[in-house]
Amino acid sequence: MRVRVVRATGTVKPPYSVPTMAEIAARPRNGYRMLSTFSGCGGSCLGFEMEGFTVVAASEFIAVAADTYRRNHPGVPVDTRDIREVDADAWLDQLGLLPGDLDVLEGSPPCASFSGAGVRGGGITARWGQVHKYSDTKQRTDDLFFEFARIRDAMRPKVFVAENVSGLIAGASQGYFKDILRRLRQGYRVEARVLDAQWLGVPQARKRIIFVGVRDDLDGHPAFPDPLPYRYSIDDALPNLRDHQPTTHDPETGERIMLSGQATRVYDSVRPGQNVEGTKWFAIRRTGYGKPSPTILATPTSRPCHPAEPRRFTLGELRALGSFPSDFELVGTYVQRGERIGRAVPPLMMAAVARVIRDSILPSCGGGGA
Repeated sequence: MRVRVVRATGTVKPPYSVPTMAEIAARPRNGYRMLSTFSGCGGSCLGFEMEGFTVVAASEFIAVAADTYRRNHPGVPVDTRDIREVDADAWLDQLGLLPGDLDVLEGSPPCASFSGAGVRGGGITARWGQVHKYSDTKQRTDDLFFEFARIRDAMRPKVFVAENVSGLIAGASQGYFKDILRRLRQGYRVEARVLDAQWLGVPQARKRIIFVGVRDDLDGHPAFPDPLPYRYSIDDALPNLRDHQPTTHDPETGERIMLSGQATRVYDSVRPGQNVEGTKWFAIRRTGYGKPSPTILATPTSRPCHPAEPRRFTLGELRALGSFPSDFELVGTYVQRGERIGRAVPPLMMAAVARVIRDSILPSCGGGGA
């Protein structure tokens, strides 16, 4: 199967804007119900809510991520067990749903086993069955796509969406990608595309592979958003960034965000918009005002740096570059809060996917809807 990388060009664009949490909550519901697995802090859920979906439940294993999710979705029940322990039939029963009632099942199974680092370090074969550090814990991750499929089979949603790193289709991971695709196609029509957030309204270059599946007894077919004819830069997302006084500590946590002396020396030698590997402990990714941010990563030492100051971005700046509302609550240390954004699907990116599901797929599937 050929996986197409979606791109576009163009310059005309409306102002960059992300709705507040209150504005998202006040938007009319469209009548479709969505359940989220591997929910993280809720980036994907926010995208669906922006398009009027109702999130009926979520699942998140990492404690600080689950806490963050609850802060921003106080009415959504969150299951914090390892997904392997979840009985999907019992979960549906608790929600008062039957198999087939759910409109959309969504999930982003963790990707440590087939990240770019994994491929460079020997590929999926070398890492299969191993337990790896993941966020604040350790977890085996190479079987989690199949756990997602198990939950899906029991719940029988009309449509499912699964997201993962684009490295899943690179190098030695391609065989694993094919295994996942074969499993996901049991009972569903499934297609996969690599989408780049910078062409879907997010001021961040972030490529992700998106699987969309439609239950094969229904009439709908997988579909994906078209790229926009423009993209947003750091200047668009943070129009006052050039005017700020030099910042040494994050306003929310009070923690230092300036680079170390060694890292600052590397930063000063790097042109804006250039990425340079420093040591095994850090990478300098100096951004440029007129371009989208590079991918925001979970690890703070690898996150993008300010275009003109030798520092990491503040949490408020990371929210804007990740298309999160300015009032989205984050909990924990600077490192933990930034990790939530670094691991999340940008809400505006998932909103583009949700819009296509709402307008082009579900109307053909029968039931639900406004």
